[in-house]
Amino acid sequence: MTKDYKALISDISEYTGELKKAAPDAMNGFYALSKAATADGALDKKTKEFIALAIGVTQRCDGCIGFHIKALKGLGATREEIAEVMAMCVYMGGGPALMYAADTLRAYDQFSA
Repeated sequence: MTKDYKALISDISEYTGELKKAAPDAMNGFYALSKAATADGALDKKTKEFIALAIGVTQRCDGCIGFHIKALKGLGATREEIAEVMAMCVYMGGGPALMYAADTLRAYDQFSA
């Protein structure tokens, strides 16, 4: 089964929008946290997105992979940088991380097309 990360994040975005209507205070709080956590500081946005991607891979979250790869593409991340981050994920997360690391390269290629 090949995952379509563009379709996946589109579908998730639709229902996070529904969740925002149903629970606006909680979702606005989440989005405020996201904005603050990813802002440039001692670490730049790109580095923070690499960290988020690595956590998403090791937590086996397809949505996280899609959203963070999309963000990293926008920040100029290269396939080589993604591959090095994935090597660290496999090192720290073993075989299960390898499965998601491979899919992360698939997501990068999909967003590069």
